[in-house]
Parts: sequence; structure tokens; C-alpha cells
Amino acid sequence: MTVKDIFDTMDYGPATESAAEALGWIARHAGKFGHFIDGAFTAPGNGFDSRNPATGEVLATVTQGTQADVDRAVTAARKAQGKWTALGGPGRARYLYAIARLLQKHSRLFAVLETLDNGKPIRESRDIDIPLAQRHFYYHAGMAQLMEDELPDAEPLGVCGQIVPWNFPLLMLAWKIAPALAMGNTVVLKPAEYTSLTALLFADICGQAGLPKGVVNIVTGDGAVGERIVAADVDKIAFTGSTAVGRRIRAQTAGSGKALTLELGGKSPYIVFDDADIDSAVEGLVDAVWFNQGQVCCAGSRLLVQESIAEDFLARLRARMDKLRIGDPLDKCIDVGTIVDPAQLDAITRLVDANSDGDMHVAATTLPQGGCFYPPTLIWGLGTANPLMQEEIFGPVLVGCTFRTPDEAVALANNTRYGLAATLWTENINLALDVAPKLAAGVVWINATNLFDAAAGFGGVRESGFGREGGWVGLRAYTRTAMKTRPLKRIEPVSGATAAASGLDRTAKMYVGGKQVRPDSGYSRPVCNSKGMLLGHVGQGGRKDVRNAVEAARSAAGWGRSSGHLRAQILYYIAENLSARASEFAARVDSMTGARNGKREVDASIQRLFSAAAWADKYDGRVSGVPIRGVALTMQEPVGVIGALCPDEAPLLGLVSLMAPAIAMGNRLVLAASEPFPLAATDFYQVLETSDLPGGVVNILTGAHADLAQPLAAHLDVDAVWSFSSSDLSADIERASAGNLKRTWVNYGRTTDWFTLPVKFILAHATESKTIWVPYGE
Repeated sequence: MTVKDIFDTMDYGPATESAAEALGWIARHAGKFGHFIDGAFTAPGNGFDSRNPATGEVLATVTQGTQADVDRAVTAARKAQGKWTALGGPGRARYLYAIARLLQKHSRLFAVLETLDNGKPIRESRDIDIPLAQRHFYYHAGMAQLMEDELPDAEPLGVCGQIVPWNFPLLMLAWKIAPALAMGNTVVLKPAEYTSLTALLFADICGQAGLPKGVVNIVTGDGAVGERIVAADVDKIAFTGSTAVGRRIRAQTAGSGKALTLELGGKSPYIVFDDADIDSAVEGLVDAVWFNQGQVCCAGSRLLVQESIAEDFLARLRARMDKLRIGDPLDKCIDVGTIVDPAQLDAITRLVDANSDGDMHVAATTLPQGGCFYPPTLIWGLGTANPLMQEEIFGPVLVGCTFRTPDEAVALANNTRYGLAATLWTENINLALDVAPKLAAGVVWINATNLFDAAAGFGGVRESGFGREGGWVGLRAYTRTAMKTRPLKRIEPVSGATAAASGLDRTAKMYVGGKQVRPDSGYSRPVCNSKGMLLGHVGQGGRKDVRNAVEAARSAAGWGRSSGHLRAQILYYIAENLSARASEFAARVDSMTGARNGKREVDASIQRLFSAAAWADKYDGRVSGVPIRGVALTMQEPVGVIGALCPDEAPLLGLVSLMAPAIAMGNRLVLAASEPFPLAATDFYQVLETSDLPGGVVNILTGAHADLAQPLAAHLDVDAVWSFSSSDLSADIERASAGNLKRTWVNYGRTTDWFTLPVKFILAHATESKTIWVPYGE
């Protein structure tokens, strides 16, 4: 072949990476691996084969974990955790630096082993996965070094159970183990059944780094091992995988008190506006969809192209697809490798074959004989309700349709139950920064895709899960604020006489959509003072009242788009109006509770309102130092509609403490007033009515918390549920929240000191962080 022929055809000869070192490492273990528990490998037991998906050849036999193995690993981690924490941040940092350096020293070995086990192209393993894994350990070594100065009130959670998927085996391990260790936790990690080998190689280098025994434990096996870890005596579960499994984990851990991070599926939109650099957008799409054969939770698999350029864009895209090279993943010249396993290949094939809509284009490329190969595929012109537009395919399949206006693009992009990532392409920076905050996604890339770094938070909203990995925000998942608590006893409503203490009958209504409304049930119950004298009646709220309140809150979505300055002014106004009636509210609290704490509670409530107002325009995001020519902006956004069961032990202060920071950040609330002492809340809505707060931003229901908790937690239009009731409803709320995987913040039947709880602590629960990547330059 002449040079001219090469330039005409752009054919590449093979450039295959040698697998000798990786196969030699497997051979040194006799091709059989046990678990890594308490600093040593166990003897291999009954197990399963790990195969090369490109050839079907057996690479090694990996042990299937048992209940005894999980118990031993958790015991070892528990035993090691105290000493690991006691090392201090600088002490832990030294080990993390050592691990990072060893990852660098053995980088090619890790890359080749990852490609053999997973089937992704060696270029991706070598240039993306392994360097990013190294980066996470270096970055979090620095976090460990800084922890005691920058996070003085933070303490580790304890033992963390971690379950990682097969699409990025080593990288997901690094995302989870590095921050956990940095903050003083120990871990029990289960790698994916299909791809356990790089986790076991990582265990090897933990030994080389001199990591203390029991700090890292790795138990291999199928999903049953993951279930055992979830059920084990651990303090946190971190899971990356499918939404269906994440939903089961949420239900299984309900009421256990275990911290939970879920990074789940996605159906990410890839939006191309008519002023975009089309060739760059096409090339970006190659990385968005055919990177790792499309087996990426944040893959931009839903293409939305502005109608005026769709024909041109699709012509260039199809031409680019036809040039993609598919073949041996160890060949440095190929673009697309293999699907991880025949089972996954079958799942992709079934989804695509079941579809008869749209126009299909399959890349004009020859598939290798044997192996789990699937061709890059485009299915164009699908309706928004088509299963392929809604369901995660997790393969090299792109689907899409057109849009006409930016508003339509946003509506189409958000027409999904997921919310992990989004990509948009436009040369108009004003348009980009207008659209990005409107997208329901935890990460947005502008004129780029699949950018990741340890300094930038990553995670989703909606059914893509909750919690973040990476950056300062990711450390919340592995720390807690040190606070002393004690068991909270249920406070029963006082029962007594039916005669009103004042001689007048008073029936307090509910407050929904800015109006006082009667309960749907038509029932009311008496509220008595501490001596049994009747103070009035309140409505018995139920499912339909929750429905009406949530609808009102949804209709007040404009509150989240208002400025922090405006929200601060209204909060100041609420504080002033409460202050004007301070003695009245103090007397009301004293009469209901029988204590003499009313004045203190009212004064603290006023200060809580002022503090929330002060934070309304000051709880900022940050610009992360990521290694690109560009910035990664972390924006703090409201969670959305929050349902909250207010504390019984502080009927006014508890309500204000939850409400004020939440609305300061732009959320809308459905508040269930204190069950035994509801009149503090029904009096308070009179303050709201005179303080310019838009209708629907705060809605107040009365009734039994047990009757209101389940419909709030199960409602698909509620984004988070908080519970500080003296009735311990934590398990019921967390179990019901699994429906749409909403965030929860519950007390597990423990007390909270509402007088000293920092407003900033509540703000973290009232916000979601969105990372917007903005590369710049020509």
C-alpha cells in the first residue's frame, strides 16, 4: 500500500498491545483468586469464570462470596476503623499517596487487565480510566491532609459497604474507596461479577503500599454478595448500578440508619442547537455514545437536534459512524470494543429488535467473528414515548428526534424519569448558560461530553439516584457532623374537656396554595392545653390533602427561579411580622406544651429566620480546579418540593428551622404541623399571609403524622421528605421513597437540638449541586 492509498482509505494496520504481563500476573496466582480480607488473600473457593468478552476465553476463576466471607470482611473493617481514624488526616494521606504512586507505576498492567476483563478499547483504559483512578487517590490524599483544618466538625461514618459496576471497574472503585479512606472510614467492596480482576490487582497494591490490615476488604461474587453487604452491620452503602437494584437497596435499608449513596441509570440528552460547530458536535457524540460501547450510565444516548440543521447533522453523523473501527480491544487502532458479556449483548439486541419505529442506520463496518460485538446504531425520528427514548439501553445505540426552539429542547430533554447528565452544543454562551440550569441533571457539559475529575462532583437527580462523588460535595457522603443525640419519646396529644378555655370555639384550617382550606376528610380533632382545657380544633389531614398541597407547591415553581435577594427580603419580612406577635406566640407555645420555653422558642425562631435570610444570597457554589482549559462550575440548586413532618418537641422553632432554610434556597414545602401541638403552625400561617410570600411556597397540613407520612413519601411529585416527628416513621418514609428514589432526611427516633442546629447544616439538605463544565478557547 502506498502513502497515497493510506491517505485515501485511512486504513490502519493492527497495533496490538501485548497481554503478556497481565496474563503473567494471573498465572502467578495460578488463575484462581480468593477474597482480600484483613490484609491478605483467602484461599480460592467455589467460584465462577471471568472471561475475555472479545474471545470468550477464560481468564481466571474468581471465588463466590458466602455469608461467612462477608461477615469476616465486615468484622475486619470494624476492627481496623478506629485505628485508621486515629491516624489523622495527614497519616492517612501518606497511604493514599502511596496507592496513587503504585497505580502510576503499574498503569499499563492495570490498563491491559481492564481491557482483557471488560472489553473496552485499550486506548480508553490507558488514557482515561487508569489516569482518572490515579487522580482520585492523589486528590483525596490532599483532602485527607486538609480534613482536620477544613472540616473540623466532620467525623467518619465507620464501615462502608461499596458495590461497583462492570463498566468502569477500577475507576468506580477509586471513586468510592479514595474518599472513604481519606475521611477515616474502612471499606468492604464488591466488584462486579463480570469484572473483578482489576479490583484484585488493586488489593495487591494495597499490600505493597503497606495499608493497615482490614482498611480495605474486597469480596467477590454475584448479586447475592451485594445483598449480603447491604444487609451487613455497616454504616453506609455506596452503590453504582441499575435503577431497579438501587430501588431495592433503598427499600432494604429503610429505617436502618445506614447512610446511602446511589448513582444509578440515565437516559441523557445530547442537545445540538443550530449555531453549533457541527463537526465538533458529531465528534463529541462519538465520545458520548460509543465510548465504552455505550455502556456508560451518563451516555448521551438521546440525540436532540434543532430542526433547521438536522438533515446536515445526520448526514455527517452517519458518515462518521461508517468510519468507526470495531475489533480486538487490545488493538490501539480500534474505536469500539466488545459488550461486556453475552447476557448484556442479548439485552441490547432484544430492546432494539422489539422496535419498529423510526429510521435505523447501522454503521457500515464488519464485525469480528466471535466475541460480544454489537455495531454502532442510530434510530432516528422516534416519538418521546417510545421505549427506546425512555429506557436505558446501555449499549452502542443512539436514538433521537428534532426540536424547534430552546424551550422545546428543554422540555424534551427533561421528559424522562432520569436526571444524571446532559450535553449541549452551541456557540452562543448566553444560550448555553441559560439552558444548562434548566436541565434536570446533576452534570451538564457545554460543547464537550464525558468530562470527569476528582475535583468536580458527579451524581444524579430523580431516578438517577442521590448523593455526589468527587469534590468537596462528595465528602458529605463519607462524613457526618458530630452531634450528640438521645432516643426521642413520642409526645402524645393532651386529651381533656370539650369546653373551650376561652369560651369561644376555634377551628384552625389548613393552609394550601396561600389560602385557608378545610380538610378533605371533614373530620377535626380537639387540641387541649397542658391542663386539659380545649384550645380549639384542627383538621385531620389525609391523602387528598397531601395531593392538593403538592399540586399547589408544584404550581409555585417560579419561587425557585426568583433571586436570592428577593427571597431574603421576604424572610426578613416574615421575621419582622413574627417579632411583632412574639408574646402571643410565646403564650401559645407555653399553653400547649405546659412548659415555660415559649419566649426562648419564639426568639430562636426569629433568629433562625434572619439567619436563613442572610444565607439566601450567600450559599454559593464554587469553581473547581479541573485539569482542562475551562471551568467546572458547581451550582447550588433547590431540591424542589419537600415534604416535612415537623418536630413535636419544638412546635414553632422546629417548623421555622425546616421551613426558613428550605425556602431561602428556593424550595417549596408541604409541612405537617406538630401532631400534639399544631396551633403554633396554624397561627404561623397568619404571619405568612401578611409577609408577601407567594401562594403555594409553604403549605401547612394538620393531622396524624402516620397518616401524612406515607402519601408524602410515595408521591411522585415530591422530591424529598424530611421527618423529625416524635413518632418514628423513618423506616416507612424511606421504604415508600423508593418509588421515585426521592431524597430523605429522617431522625431515626433520635432527638435534635433545634436551638443549636446550624442553619448551614440544613442548607446542605435543602440543595442539590449541579456541575456545569464549560471548556473555553478555540
